[in-house]
Amino acid sequence: MDLDMVNMFAIAAGTLAIPILLFMASFMLWPSSLIKVYYWYWRRTLGLQVRYADCGGYRFCYSYRGKSGHRPSILMLHDFSAHKDTWLPMVKQYLPKHLHLLCVDMPGHEGTTRTNTDDYSIQGQAKRIRQFVEAIQLNRKPFHLVGTSMGGTVAGVYAACYPLDLCSVTLICPAGLKNQHKSKFDCQMDDVEHSHYRMNIPLIPSTPEEMEEMLKLCSHVRFRVPQQILQGLVDVRIPHNDFYQEVFMEIMSEHSKYALHEHIQQITTPLQIIWGKQDQVGSVLKACISITYKEITHTCMQFTNTSMQTYFCLYCQVVDVSGAAMLVEALQGCRVDLLENCGHSVVMERPRQTAKLILDFIISQQSTASASTKKKS
Repeated sequence: MDLDMVNMFAIAAGTLAIPILLFMASFMLWPSSLIKVYYWYWRRTLGLQVRYADCGGYRFCYSYRGKSGHRPSILMLHDFSAHKDTWLPMVKQYLPKHLHLLCVDMPGHEGTTRTNTDDYSIQGQAKRIRQFVEAIQLNRKPFHLVGTSMGGTVAGVYAACYPLDLCSVTLICPAGLKNQHKSKFDCQMDDVEHSHYRMNIPLIPSTPEEMEEMLKLCSHVRFRVPQQILQGLVDVRIPHNDFYQEVFMEIMSEHSKYALHEHIQQITTPLQIIWGKQDQVGSVLKACISITYKEITHTCMQFTNTSMQTYFCLYCQVVDVSGAAMLVEALQGCRVDLLENCGHSVVMERPRQTAKLILDFIISQQSTASASTKKKS
């Protein structure tokens, strides 16, 4: 073989080998950096831009895509100890690019200001999110609010306190509801509380093994996560674990623990609830009554299931069927979507279905509002 040809192959092999070796070194030595690059890559690929909003010395970090148009803007609130990129699995392929989307880092999380004096209770976070909304003038016209887990609780309280800002709201596995039925997570939290918080909190892992257990707790679908990725996820979180513990203590305090339950009667905005049937964190109750579609339409409540029948799920607490009238009265116009084979991490486990349900709900609410306007005119 000609010497020049050998040199050419050697150069080509070296050129290919260098990025592969760098990737492998990053994967083995700095997995947390690889995770950050992954989020950066997908934000860039999906056209999400990161911006900051300042209000009175407090700075919010958020990503956005699109401009306000015919459909309402959608503001998304992530769960406890997460960040704005939580929503990437849903944004990737399942939300149209023309929609105006905003994903904000919750108070103290990721790029949003963190202070020792801030109020991280559910009510305090709802007030902070209102500051963000006013800072970017998002409430110039009603928008759709989505929240998952802790973010769902904040979204519910926001809907109760600032109804004129919203056209509709979606709560995904929200916390803050009183339940008689205890989930696996509730039992673990009883043990933590009895230890005066000396035991590890399941949602604040500090080792790869604890991270794996947290993923099992939050997901019904069993994801095979390599050890190095688990280590990277832990490395990203460890510098913030003291803060996460502070927030957790705040939202689990008597003042904040049942914030959504205490505000539910005040919610007048059209409401959608999405919940995984196998949720072990949110304590959604499994006392379900099979009823036909015709029997439920007059109650103004809609439910979805893979079968032709719908199911009315009694959540908040275990109640007799006679309590259904009270729930329907309290949540008039509410739509409940229960997802089969899905746990607490709905956005990660069922991104396509979740996005479709949210879009269908927004469109249905717009159609209802438009029909109502025509009748009045």
